[in-house]
Amino acid sequence: MDVTLQEVPLPGTALAEELDQRLLIVLRDGRKVLGVLRSFDQFANLVIEGAVERIIVGDQYGDIPLGLQVIRGENVVLLGRLDEKDAPEGLTQVSPAAIKEAQKGEKELNKLKSTIRARMDFLDLD
Repeated sequence: MDVTLQEVPLPGTALAEELDQRLLIVLRDGRKVLGVLRSFDQFANLVIEGAVERIIVGDQYGDIPLGLQVIRGENVVLLGRLDEKDAPEGLTQVSPAAIKEAQKGEKELNKLKSTIRARMDFLDLD
């Protein structure tokens, strides 16, 4: 694998080609933010215009408008360009209120499951 010096981007410029592009950003806490990258700095802090949080529950998704967002670089796990059609295949878009309700129901179900698992810990089911 021969890499020339001209192929290696200068430190702090790796995000330059993503400026003014629509991106999907996955954050450390698992949230997904979509928007247009307008600026960044040497710490990979990002300024995102027209940001929306995409919430996916089962086979439904909803976009919660956030507006202009500043995201600290330490919270970014992954980012990448989105295709022009950013609607996920196999998922149905629902209103922000409906997806928040579905997310709340999913959290309650997961909490119930973990409570049941904790109570059943004394059983050796393996």
